Amino acid sequence: MAEPKHPVRTVDRAFEIIEIVQELDGAGVSEVSERVDIGKSAVHNHLNTLVNKEYLSKKGDEYQIGLSFLGLGAYARNRTGIYNAARHEVDNLADETGELANLLIEQNGTGIYLYQSKGENAVELDTYEGKRVRLHCTGLGKAILAFRPREEVEEILDTHGMPGMTDRTITDREEFFDELEVIRERKYATDREERLMGLCCVAAPITNDQDRSIGAISVACPLHRVGDERFHEDLPNSVLGTANVIELEYNYS
Repeated sequence: MAEPKHPVRTVDRAFEIIEIVQELDGAGVSEVSERVDIGKSAVHNHLNTLVNKEYLSKKGDEYQIGLSFLGLGAYARNRTGIYNAARHEVDNLADETGELANLLIEQNGTGIYLYQSKGENAVELDTYEGKRVRLHCTGLGKAILAFRPREEVEEILDTHGMPGMTDRTITDREEFFDELEVIRERKYATDREERLMGLCCVAAPITNDQDRSIGAISVACPLHRVGDERFHEDLPNSVLGTANVIELEYNYS
């Protein structure tokens, strides 16, 4: 994303403080001031202003993210066409597989979990609706990037890099583009412990009528309970069928 020509420093500072509070899962004045280049008094003023607007809450000496963001996030998500087209089908995918089903979109070169639905055997993960993740190390992200022009993918990798999240993460660029080619041919992506050890997922892109990805869906589950047939046949068939239904709804409704 291009930097604004004339950024408003106080607005920039407020969001920096909000992101610090989120990253630390709650913080006091001293903790925040250690992370920014302004004094405790100024940090205190920022924090209390955000509390007054209910974008932060305060319990004792600790500040937390406030529920005002919940309303804004729900409003933004409901205005996203792919969410409205996909939500019911993601629920069906979770029920069919018994696992955790996900909907991810790309924004500014990273992935955002737009919706998740839990089947009866769904694993508890570090993901949640609204969480951002790198694209190169997830089945969802690879499914999206496989259906984007190479120059666009190159730009994303230049900006965000390809750090190794586990020893299974693809960190070589040419190897990664070879992987994207395979994904384009078979229409689905896989992730075997590339972001988290012990976790695998199968993902399919959701494309528009010009074959450009606008999002992806996946099923995520512990590696130990997924045999080869399920990983290479059953789950791919499930996510591909679901993606097809979502595409029809999104593109032609």
